[in-house]
Amino acid sequence: MSSQPVEDQSTFGVYDAKTNFASIVDRAWHGEVITITKHGKPVAQLTPMPTTRKSVEELIADCDSIAQGALGGSNLDMRELIGRDSH
Repeated sequence: MSSQPVEDQSTFGVYDAKTNFASIVDRAWHGEVITITKHGKPVAQLTPMPTTRKSVEELIADCDSIAQGALGGSNLDMRELIGRDSH
């Protein structure tokens, strides 16, 4: 039984999902949500893993914490450390 993707390119029957699993996973990795159907009814979704991105301010705060630990609790923040002379 050879079948084509159902409804649209993001919906696959179980057989096609099994046959094309590696390429379907790759599509999900690139952000696409894939629906798997059985007998024409949706039964599962393959979705990309959520990404967590920190803001610049959060990254600076992380660096400040690391710098304070490395400098023995110094009150300098990362912006001040970057602006300091290296001499």
